[in-house]
Amino acid sequence: MKNFLKFLISHSKSYGFIFPSNEIYGGINAIYDYGQYGIELKNNIKEFWWKSMTQLNENIVGIDSSILTHSNVLKSSGHIDEFKELLVYNKNSKKKYQVHLLIENHIKKFFKNDNEQINKILIRLNEYFKKKDTLNIINLINELNIHDPISGNKKDKIWTNIHFMNMMFEIKNSKNLFLRPETAQGIFCNFINVQKSSRMKIPFGIAQIGKSFRNEIIARQFLFRLREFEQMEMQFFINPKEEKKWYKYWKNIRLKWHNSLNLGKNKYRLIDHKNLAHYASLGVDIEFNYPFGFRELEGIHSRRDFDLKKHELFTNKKFIINNNKKVKYTPYVIETSLGLDRLFMAILSSSLKEEKLDNGKKRTILKIPPCLSPVKAAILPLVKKDGIPDIANKIFHNEKINHNIIYDYKDSIGKLYRRQDAIGTPLCFTVDYKTIENNTVTIRYRDNMNQERIHINEISNKIELETGLKNILKKLLNN
Repeated sequence: MKNFLKFLISHSKSYGFIFPSNEIYGGINAIYDYGQYGIELKNNIKEFWWKSMTQLNENIVGIDSSILTHSNVLKSSGHIDEFKELLVYNKNSKKKYQVHLLIENHIKKFFKNDNEQINKILIRLNEYFKKKDTLNIINLINELNIHDPISGNKKDKIWTNIHFMNMMFEIKNSKNLFLRPETAQGIFCNFINVQKSSRMKIPFGIAQIGKSFRNEIIARQFLFRLREFEQMEMQFFINPKEEKKWYKYWKNIRLKWHNSLNLGKNKYRLIDHKNLAHYASLGVDIEFNYPFGFRELEGIHSRRDFDLKKHELFTNKKFIINNNKKVKYTPYVIETSLGLDRLFMAILSSSLKEEKLDNGKKRTILKIPPCLSPVKAAILPLVKKDGIPDIANKIFHNEKINHNIIYDYKDSIGKLYRRQDAIGTPLCFTVDYKTIENNTVTIRYRDNMNQERIHINEISNKIELETGLKNILKKLLNN
């Protein structure tokens, strides 16, 4: 699995998906840049999620709130007081670790699928966290016989200097400004504005895609844990009496959405929260099987009226719903929170394959869901003479306004196919001598390498049929 992760990181860089940020200056730990194909895939994921939320649901609208956040917002939400991580120092290796991750990663590796034992330890750990009982936390680390996971040296077991640190980035030389640690608070602050301006009635939702920032001390495993990351969140406001109904509804809907990508149903599992966050009454994680095992991909929680009531308390603004002046209540909130970078990594890691060919050679292929592929199709000339490149170039210019396609002629046709396989292009249209005779081209399919001939006039419809987002959205709507 470690070798595959290295292979994934190398492939992502070599083919323009992910680059280490500021690499020419040595890079920044846990911060990455999206390359030319990475940003296309990322934007396609965003579009799919956004349309699934705001276009398929008549009672969900979207906003884009600011990244810079006033300290009073974060004070009322509990982030300034509660959003802290416990750090511990390894005296031998001279490295710092987040205690929760250190213990969680160790027990998941040591106890593997023994969820009962894992949960018992996590319950103990959370109790110690609540009481800020650092002595027992150190005792638990020693009891589990944990050594430094990065150095790998089993003698590195001396843990000390345990302390709490707030995980938010405060803006220096500014009054009361932070980089937001989550997108949710921007939604809650705009609840009244959205409700009044759109005349929405309960139940309704507010969706948002945006960047968040957390001061992760030890951020590893490629895109899984980052300091700068992007979230796709939706807060769904409901009558408190319908909490369990809507919680169950969104849990099922979100799992169906993930399964529609056809990455494999066995890649997902639902894990109910045994120890809920301070704001939640119900919670479940949709976990994905990454190269390093099952980890959280999306969380679905009932945040109750915790956030709205906190903001009421701090601002004296009323978030109460008054239905016909008979029933008054502060709405409960069902939250769906999906990590965009984590989904990007889930798609990339499950799509990257090495396949043996009949001639004994191998090909590297990205079997990305066609509707999300960075490039939908490639127009390729068979040879660089006899006017064939001119015809291919003309087809490219006619079609590029409708679809994200590329034109490539810089190698032999076999090598051109291999490059398109490596970046996940679902369709290749080859212009050859028969094109001159009867205006047909050879279409070659990425996943099975099958080929057939179609007329030039059918190219646009073929691309839409095979790679269009409409098809998957229709399936979601019908389900």
